[in-house]
Amino acid sequence: MPTEPRGNRSSGRRRPAPARRGDGRGGKGPNPRTATPPAPIDPARTAARDVLRAVRRDDAYANLLLPRLLRERKITERDAAFATELTYGASRTLGLLDAIISAAADRPIDAIDGDVLDLLRLGAYQLLRTRVATHAAVATTVDMAREEFGSGRAGFVNAVLRRVSEADEDSWIARLQPDAAADPIGNLAFRHAHPEWIAQAFADALGERAGELPDLLAADNARPELHLVARPGAITAEELALSTGGEVGPYSPYAVHLDGAGDPGRIDAVRDRMASVQDEGSQLVVLALERAQLVGPDGGRWLDLCAGPGGKAALLGSLADIEGARVDAVEPSTHRAELVRTAVDGLPVEVHVVDGRSSGLEPGYDRVLVDAPCTGLGALRRRPEARWRRTEEDLRDLTRLQRELLAAAVDLVRPGGVIAYSTCSPHLSETMRITADATRRFGLEPLDTAGALAEVPDAAAFGGAAQLWPHRHGTDGMFVALLRKPV
Repeated sequence: MPTEPRGNRSSGRRRPAPARRGDGRGGKGPNPRTATPPAPIDPARTAARDVLRAVRRDDAYANLLLPRLLRERKITERDAAFATELTYGASRTLGLLDAIISAAADRPIDAIDGDVLDLLRLGAYQLLRTRVATHAAVATTVDMAREEFGSGRAGFVNAVLRRVSEADEDSWIARLQPDAAADPIGNLAFRHAHPEWIAQAFADALGERAGELPDLLAADNARPELHLVARPGAITAEELALSTGGEVGPYSPYAVHLDGAGDPGRIDAVRDRMASVQDEGSQLVVLALERAQLVGPDGGRWLDLCAGPGGKAALLGSLADIEGARVDAVEPSTHRAELVRTAVDGLPVEVHVVDGRSSGLEPGYDRVLVDAPCTGLGALRRRPEARWRRTEEDLRDLTRLQRELLAAAVDLVRPGGVIAYSTCSPHLSETMRITADATRRFGLEPLDTAGALAEVPDAAAFGGAAQLWPHRHGTDGMFVALLRKPV
């Protein structure tokens, strides 16, 4: 667990907002003749606050925004590690922190001003989940409130955090958690800082192995390793591991695992485009499609129907280059299509800026990848705020899109050709129900996907599909099913 950062430089001040004393929405501003000047706020906490605020206000993505802020503000080493822990940790545990803050403040969360709430989350996380001394966690957070808003809100922040500090996390959980006997899923979800609907979806997907749910929820809260993919034909995984100090992955022949520290953009092989960042589970999806048994010869026409931002298209293109095939990559967003073009530069891949549901491409593809847009519930460990951003209502539009994309793939693949349908989610509505519906409607033949990934233990799922799990495999929760079009 992190301790205090080294830096203590101010990152700028804002004019205090008018406020009412002690209500969490403001307070009387400081008297310039009597107020004690606030201590300069260190850059790590400032960066964490700014990311939490952008996530709440603007739906920003913490894992995209924070690295950019760290680079722009030249925050490095211990300060960068502390900012990362505060940002990602507070984002992951937001629901749990809010329950504790609400109890300590004796008011609903939505009765607390959002900017103040961001600071309270930052302070509470330090108190409950780090080795930062209590007085330091409280004082620095109060100073941040005073610097922005004046003494009224600072007093409210001080009072709430003092209440939070009166008990440790386990004690707060014991006080606030749902009863384990009456609501076992709700109890686990609360203790592991997940929305209950997500925990229930995981339990449903685990099926008869639902007893693994605590391990799965805990894995979502652990810092993930950084996975690299060695571009086939450019560098081997062994060479990449040697040059980076990483370890060759256990399943994909192209995977290398690093401890997650540092900027991957500074790795020579990444900078020279011989490797890139890609979860090992995503690599296995491409590998399953490349290994799938066709009926008839492979004519070398491959398709990535949902290519943005380009990671799977690049790996598929690298394999196509070796095998003498070509890939069409479809992406409807102009911006994301440019990302795909960058990722596949120099490979036999043509990018089409069209909607995959009505691409206008000529049918007859041998292999089609449908890596469909989804809730992303399998990658919660890498997207810290995602669990609180997604809702069950998102499923309706997503599952409709998934069905339409898979139907389009059926039209585009040749008889005897294979579709790989994948999602970064284990939710049954996005996985088994989608493939079962397509199998029934189009007469598709489910293939033994887990068999195509024989090196991966405990991956078999219903209907011949494969489901990867963070707690079992150390990958994102990728689902993939191989479906062959009848001749």
